[in-house]
Amino acid sequence: MLTQTERARVFADLHQKGAPVILFNAWDAGSAAVIEKAGAKAIATGSWPVAAAQGFDDGENIPLDLAVENIRRITSLVDVPVSADIEGGYGVSSQEVANTASRMVEAGAIGFNFEDQVVGSSDLYDITEQASRIAAVRKAINGLCDNIFINARTDIFLKAAPDTHTAAMLDHAIERAEAYAEAGANGFFAPGLANENLIERLCSSTDLPINIIALPHVPDTKTLASLGVARISYGPVPYKRMTAWLEEEARQALSQL
Repeated sequence: MLTQTERARVFADLHQKGAPVILFNAWDAGSAAVIEKAGAKAIATGSWPVAAAQGFDDGENIPLDLAVENIRRITSLVDVPVSADIEGGYGVSSQEVANTASRMVEAGAIGFNFEDQVVGSSDLYDITEQASRIAAVRKAINGLCDNIFINARTDIFLKAAPDTHTAAMLDHAIERAEAYAEAGANGFFAPGLANENLIERLCSSTDLPINIIALPHVPDTKTLASLGVARISYGPVPYKRMTAWLEEEARQALSQL
């Protein structure tokens, strides 16, 4: 069995521009085991499905203790690297987010998504402030395990309809990617971005591996790979499909009499 440091190195190496790692997001230990059995090279949780599976709304409403324990159970069951979604870090201050990240690493995670949206609002943290938060996370986790992968997420594109995304928005995203990389981020996550030209430009404008989420309006996997994407995740899509199937199966069973 690989050590946590070895898993972290394997996970980082999976991020190759043009040959993306596929992360079909899990929400608990059981779903993670199924996805691993299907052939996944790594497991990633998504905050929305993790919260929903425990009866909470997204947005750091699931208690941090429960979120950490969920990661601990996943990492104790599967053999592949596990990345956690820590949303905005369960706090505003650098110390708070550093403590959250440290707890996830101590639970076995080898990476995590860390977003720049102010949780509970539609605002984004100032670039300098978010970079400072990332730097604090990097400093804290470096003392726990080598090669932990910080996937810095920007919510620029989620805040606007896909057909309204512009080159100016992309310029803003690239500025954030550069600042986050300098602060210690290993990857850049742009959920909601779907325009092929903008995705290709983002991939070519930074050395950070780019993560795109496979939403219904987003180009398919082969196209994303051709554009230079290094990581494709599925967010809440698997959980939503599973619960839709479960509801329909239950509805049919309950209507038999």
